[in-house]
Amino acid sequence: MRVLVAMSGGVDSSVAAALLAAEGHEVVGATMKLWAGAGDSGCCSVGDVDDARRVADELSIDHRVFNFTDEFDRDVVEPYVAEHARGRTPNPCVECNRMVKFGHLAARARRLGFDALATGHHARVVREGGWLALRRGADRAKDQSYVLSTLCAADLADVVMPIGNLTKSAVRALAVRFGLRTAAKPDSQDVCFITAPSPRLGRSVFLAQRIPLHPGRVVDVGTGAELATLEAIELVTVGQRRGLGVAHGERRYAVGVDVASSTVFAGAAGDLLTGGVAFSRRTWFDAPVPVGSKVHVQVSAHGPERPAVVTAEGIEFRRPERRVAPGQVVACYLGDRVVGSGIAG
Repeated sequence: MRVLVAMSGGVDSSVAAALLAAEGHEVVGATMKLWAGAGDSGCCSVGDVDDARRVADELSIDHRVFNFTDEFDRDVVEPYVAEHARGRTPNPCVECNRMVKFGHLAARARRLGFDALATGHHARVVREGGWLALRRGADRAKDQSYVLSTLCAADLADVVMPIGNLTKSAVRALAVRFGLRTAAKPDSQDVCFITAPSPRLGRSVFLAQRIPLHPGRVVDVGTGAELATLEAIELVTVGQRRGLGVAHGERRYAVGVDVASSTVFAGAAGDLLTGGVAFSRRTWFDAPVPVGSKVHVQVSAHGPERPAVVTAEGIEFRRPERRVAPGQVVACYLGDRVVGSGIAG
């Protein structure tokens, strides 16, 4: 099989390429150049491209660099900025997977005549009796099925994820056995186009260069009394506690953001609880799950599962849960299988 391996320069994709080459497949590594702006942090940096190229040399496979900077800016960065301007909290890594890796890169692989695209995700693409399933990775602590939950079966029809059945420690052990330079390389944790000493400061600087940031006020969700003022309402996330400027009394959290009136509604921890989530966009992995079906949902990359029921509008929690920030992904599972997802409205 002729396989194009998406090599980010990290240990996971390095081992994915090594395993496929060891199995005798014709393997070509590909690293995406995504960000043309200032900074060199996060995934897909210049250093990562160099690491991927050197790993390819160690494995005696060809390596290519594909420039997707225009696509990345259009399909990931611009929507990220636009969502913040609306007072929502997007997940750019989810959109990068959906639009770029399993969109533009997968299409490039098909045009170049590859039989499959391989990635180093900690997730499993499983063929089960003629059906395709996306399941959690074997290492629950490193599972990445959440960031893939907006994909459908057609997106993964020609995709393999060679390390999905391995723990992270097993992946690093294999990297040592293969003699790969990335064996001890730390995992990337940052959004690749945000560069600053802290994510919050980086986001502020990044957005201020692209959209006007407006001052706002913090009011009590119950009484309407003004509690504080803010420098930029576009930077507030539902569920946020720090940075609201409310330093006295019980802890207050952002329970709602209204950009039109420049208002953040703050309340106690109990005010964050809600009965469900309405979706602004829903994706089923395969066939729609019937309304009333019991599922478990995950609302962040490594967050806990929450029991829920599928509704026509989204999901209802089976017990009150913390609000999900508008713009965030809600991944739906039956057991360890991704059945769909929605974007919190």
